[in-house]
Amino acid sequence: MLPIFLKILPFFLLIGLGYISAATRFFSKEAAVALTRFVFWFALSAMLFNFTATLEFSEIANVPFLLCYLAASILVYVLATGVALMRGNTASVAAIEAQCAVIGNVGFLGIPMLVGLFGPRAAAPVLMVLSVDLLIFGSLVVAVITGTRGKLEPAIVLTIGKGLLTNPMVMSIAAGLLWSLADLPMPVPMGEFMTILGAAATPAALFAIGASLAGKSAERPSVALWLSSLKLVLHPLLVAIFALYLFDLDPFLSAMMIAATAMPVAGNIYIIAQHYDVAPQRASSAILFSTILSVLTLTAVLGWVG
Repeated sequence: MLPIFLKILPFFLLIGLGYISAATRFFSKEAAVALTRFVFWFALSAMLFNFTATLEFSEIANVPFLLCYLAASILVYVLATGVALMRGNTASVAAIEAQCAVIGNVGFLGIPMLVGLFGPRAAAPVLMVLSVDLLIFGSLVVAVITGTRGKLEPAIVLTIGKGLLTNPMVMSIAAGLLWSLADLPMPVPMGEFMTILGAAATPAALFAIGASLAGKSAERPSVALWLSSLKLVLHPLLVAIFALYLFDLDPFLSAMMIAATAMPVAGNIYIIAQHYDVAPQRASSAILFSTILSVLTLTAVLGWVG
């Protein structure tokens, strides 16, 4: 495990650097927000476009892979929802907890780490995981929260659709796929521009994760640990069972799906929770706890799949 730990340590050191910079106020909250916006709208989008534009459409439209990941994730989602409801939470809070149990930080952490460790061939499976998270579970949490408030009207459906269409990660993946389908050559200046901009995604994204954690606080540690265990242990375990035994997927695709699933809770869940005023501190705690614990759990998972 030590060689794997040493390989992923630089990624977490960058996260730690961002955390220390923000915690000591050397890097202001406004600067952290601006850096996150740069990564989200520009650097990560360029990286995602570059990957998808150079892939064959069949590589990112693997139906058995998508069904496998979706089926295993739904089981975890249902379990998290059921336990949350049994504890007396509302359906909206249960939806946020379920989101924490299923949606990992695949965009900001998973893609840079797994492509860095396993090479460009890791991009396609990780992008498929990200697509399911964005399109299906990202829409589901908004639908549940608005539906329980009696506001799930056609206008809300249109709002969800607009949100997806204006999400830079969705847009960049879709644009790259269209480019790939059209079989267009990449002009040299454009390719170099995307490469340079995309190269900024990894350090900036990891630094931004750390800076955002500095503002997170712990609430209900027992719940945060429960959600972290679902995300870091149960989710990748179920995905492994489905991928290796029920769907019998390609070993490398299975390995990347499992590794992507082992990422800590995604930061955008806090944004959703805060926007709808549904348990934002609980989401914050789950993000904080899972990110810290993932130093150990990711080492174990990557050591196994590697």
